[in-house]
Amino acid sequence: MKIKDQGLTLRQKRIIGASATVLFLLFCAAVSWYIGRPIIEFVSEPEKFRVWVENGGIWSKIAFIGMVMFQVVIALVPGEPLEIGAGYAFGAIEGTLLTVIGVTFGSLVVFSLVRKFGVMLVEIFFSREKISSLKFLQKSKKRDFVIFLLFFLPGTPKDLITYFAGLTDMKLSYMLWLSAVVRLPSVITSTLGGDALGTEKYIMAIIVFIITLIISFIGWLIFKFISSHRKGA
Repeated sequence: MKIKDQGLTLRQKRIIGASATVLFLLFCAAVSWYIGRPIIEFVSEPEKFRVWVENGGIWSKIAFIGMVMFQVVIALVPGEPLEIGAGYAFGAIEGTLLTVIGVTFGSLVVFSLVRKFGVMLVEIFFSREKISSLKFLQKSKKRDFVIFLLFFLPGTPKDLITYFAGLTDMKLSYMLWLSAVVRLPSVITSTLGGDALGTEKYIMAIIVFIITLIISFIGWLIFKFISSHRKGA
């Protein structure tokens, strides 16, 4: 008796893959709306956030690290309000430390997931055009240095780069070093501004934010120059 082949056709596999991608995208959008948005609104209320931190003790610090990890993984959620809120509620030093811990663990999760699920996962959060803008990094001999520079400068799309790095042969240890050490200047500029606001040093806060804005703009210009130059090469 001939057994009928129960294998899926290529068309069926594509339909299932597309359906799964759409469902996951809707899930991420829902999570960003119902969880990410309230987190940002909460952190954006400095006094309320500080009271929560003071009352929560060690658990508020653990919860904040979880918030930062969430922001890195669900790349649709902006990270700057969290960094400024960290400086306001925890102070510049502790706020920077907690943020870096969250960013590092979040990057570990992202890197591992992309290595497992590939470009389909990256396309959920970033357009194919944005992904293609970083293709020059995939086989570039100077790739690690270029990514080092982009992580060091404020204003560059670090979440996009973190997702894209998982598509390359970059070592996990190098990515974690980038997240924990090289990204520090970018985090410090935000937490310093938040700390200045928390201690009512408003002139200092304005100066820090203006300098950060200028450096971020320069960083963005450098990123655009590098990506356009490499694509044209």
